[in-house]
Amino acid sequence: MSVTLDILRTYRTPGQVLRRRVTGPPNEPRALITLMSACILMFAAQMPGITRRAYLDPTLERDQLMSSALMGWVFIMPLVFYLIAALSHAVARPFGGKATWFEARMALFWALLAAAPAWLFVGLVQGFLGYGIAHSAVGVLAGVAFLIFWGAGLREVERGPA
Repeated sequence: MSVTLDILRTYRTPGQVLRRRVTGPPNEPRALITLMSACILMFAAQMPGITRRAYLDPTLERDQLMSSALMGWVFIMPLVFYLIAALSHAVARPFGGKATWFEARMALFWALLAAAPAWLFVGLVQGFLGYGIAHSAVGVLAGVAFLIFWGAGLREVERGPA
């Protein structure tokens, strides 16, 4: 199945999509590609806001802001997300979680990638309108979508094999 169709399906049935994506033997390259794709899209979502900030405040260098965002999203945040995935699985284990470490990682990584279109929209709103009520509203919706995808996916894999 294509990734874009799976992202669309995740908005309807997040647990089922994740279950299908983790069937078979653990595939670490797929997990890393999923995470890095999500992080690159999150970096791209920052670009309109960074450009707006640099345009409105001439003391800021757009290239420095972009390189800082790139460093954060592509080099630092993947490590943070690996840690968060491990912690979430470690917390679920005493409560009867039956997922593998790979499945727990994929639950978080897939939720990030599936919510990326919403975060891209947040970036566009920030770029065109700046910070305000519209930016906050779409940011909350994107955050809720991510939490729903992650929660549903984690619940699906922690239940055990289908």
